[in-house]
Amino acid sequence: MRNRITFLKSLTVMAVMAVSANASAQNESADMPFNDLPPSSEFGKCYAKCKIPDVYESTSVKKLTKEASTRLIKVPAEYKTETEKILVREGRTEYKIIPATYKTVTEQVMIEPEKKIVRTIPAVYKTETEQILVTPARGKWVRKKKDPSCFSQNPDDCYVACYEEIPAIYRTESKQVLVEAAKTVDDVIPAVYKTVTKQVIDQASKVEEIKIDPEYSTVTKNVLVSAETTKSETIPAIYTDVVERKLVKKGGYTVWTEILCADKQTNDRIYRIQRALKDAGYNPGPIDGVIGIQTQAALKQYQTDKGLPIGNLNMETLKALGIE
Repeated sequence: MRNRITFLKSLTVMAVMAVSANASAQNESADMPFNDLPPSSEFGKCYAKCKIPDVYESTSVKKLTKEASTRLIKVPAEYKTETEKILVREGRTEYKIIPATYKTVTEQVMIEPEKKIVRTIPAVYKTETEQILVTPARGKWVRKKKDPSCFSQNPDDCYVACYEEIPAIYRTESKQVLVEAAKTVDDVIPAVYKTVTKQVIDQASKVEEIKIDPEYSTVTKNVLVSAETTKSETIPAIYTDVVERKLVKKGGYTVWTEILCADKQTNDRIYRIQRALKDAGYNPGPIDGVIGIQTQAALKQYQTDKGLPIGNLNMETLKALGIE
């Protein structure tokens, strides 16, 4: 209960209980900062006026901090750099002896002349072989065992004789046959040479004339273009931006608005107010049935957005939230 009363006082809310007698109402009005009384003197109803602070606007004003002044400035002399060529050594002619040059040449010198040698090439033979008949071919009887036409198990029971051919017998004889007869040929032995190397003059010595150009040196110097002078410079004034507050609208109190009396601000009703604020998209903080700072801020934002009386638990706000 103490927290709820503190909330109403922090929002500059004055809960006024209706009184039954005009004299008592006159005594209470003497303690208020305004002369009018709530519109109804009905028991169980409470009304409040909320204090509206003065409205100021801030404007930026330029204030002179330092006045304009003048000062003298030295303008230094100006120089330019010039270059000049100075003769250091005159041109001349020198003579240079160029020695003869040699080259190496080689030539072939015969040591032994060409000569011929007669050489004999022997005859060439090949070996041929010949078959000579020793015994001509003939026939003879040959005994066979176990001829297929004999059904006895004893191979000797059937005597089979076959007349078979004995081939002729030959012997091989070899002989040498002349292929190419012996002959003589002339072998030529070429002449023998050796290489001789010697130095010969390639270019004779001569005297060459050399022209040497004169030598110059580049000298750099500074030349005065304009002498040192002074000039006057204006230093502008310095201004500072100063923010000033100007009263736009004088504050005061709102009209009497019916509010929820302190004895009716139960935990259950505050809990429902917090729940309704959260359902409407506002953040009342913990849903705990206590009007804290977050719940107060959510209520004020809701009242501002809906165009309701601001700063207290008034009946219009409760009706908009759907709270009995």
